[in-house]
Amino acid sequence: MAKGIAAKRLLMTGQVRCPVAIGAALIAVGMLRSGPAVPQNAAGTPPATLQETGLYTDQDRLQVDPAHLAFAPQYPLWSDGAAKRRWISLPPGTAIDGSNPEAWVFPVGTRFWKEFSFNGQRVETRYLERKPDGQWLYAAYAWSADGRDAQLVSARGKRGAYPLAGGRSHTIPGVTDCKACHQGGPSEVLGFGTLQLSPERDPDAPHAELQPEPHVDLGYLVDNGLLVGLPKALLDAPPRIAAATATERAALGYMHGNCGHCHNERGSLQNIGLFLRHSVTNAGEPAAMSTIKQAVKKQAPGQSPDAVLRVEPGYPDRSGVMQRISSRYPALQMPPLGTELIDDEAVRLLNRWIAEKGASIRQASANQGR
Repeated sequence: MAKGIAAKRLLMTGQVRCPVAIGAALIAVGMLRSGPAVPQNAAGTPPATLQETGLYTDQDRLQVDPAHLAFAPQYPLWSDGAAKRRWISLPPGTAIDGSNPEAWVFPVGTRFWKEFSFNGQRVETRYLERKPDGQWLYAAYAWSADGRDAQLVSARGKRGAYPLAGGRSHTIPGVTDCKACHQGGPSEVLGFGTLQLSPERDPDAPHAELQPEPHVDLGYLVDNGLLVGLPKALLDAPPRIAAATATERAALGYMHGNCGHCHNERGSLQNIGLFLRHSVTNAGEPAAMSTIKQAVKKQAPGQSPDAVLRVEPGYPDRSGVMQRISSRYPALQMPPLGTELIDDEAVRLLNRWIAEKGASIRQASANQGR
């Protein structure tokens, strides 16, 4: 008992820095129950109803259990304009291991919920739970028309869940679709990590959401013993995307939150060399370095022949990145999953970023010629 208390004090004060020592200390206090998740099928069967997942204390009034923490990432994933609410629940007496700031390790029994609403109507709630074998259980629940309960949908998902513009409709993804994104990077948990919960939030982030009380961020998690092992430097100088302008910071942040879970240096698409996930430990901004003046490796079907660069400063219409996020032609569109509509706000933001980038390059060139 005394050894466990001493270990916990070291973790809480940030005096343990070596990953091996952190792991030993976590085991001593019973916080680390399994290793990092490995992309495999999770064991177990999802509950048949959303109520059975433990989200609500009162299903009739849809009262969320106050023990669950509501949170909002600073760069949210856009899903056809859906309004979202999110919660995390950690088993009592456990904590997240943040010793690797790029891929937090969540204790067994961690649960996440993400609720999607359109025009004030709840449509689906997605659910993640870490099982005893270390794998993540994926499930989605479709809400009834009267908004009173939500039932588990098939592992294949559900099309036509809610009508959208242009004759399209929102699709509740299947388990395979969820894993295609969640298992594309260093952590299966998206939207709850070091950059997304940085207190140094981007005021110009597209689709920014108000932080629900109690404003869950890195400081809150560490102060309340829910996150241990995070390098102290990331608390002293909270992470942010380094950029030349506010527009560029927001544009790179958008790509981090909407594209970086697949396009990163560790995922299955790494050979493409398009790295849109921000790193809080490596210098430089990979999203800028791998797009600006970088050649399109392979033309996608439907892409115009003049799109030879991923980002051609000053020429949004000729930039490959813009052509892909501006399309919903299936073979061309990006992201390829999770959206039926074009994200007009993101299109305007990236257009502005590319145009401004060209203007700044021209100005710099003119200054050198004086």
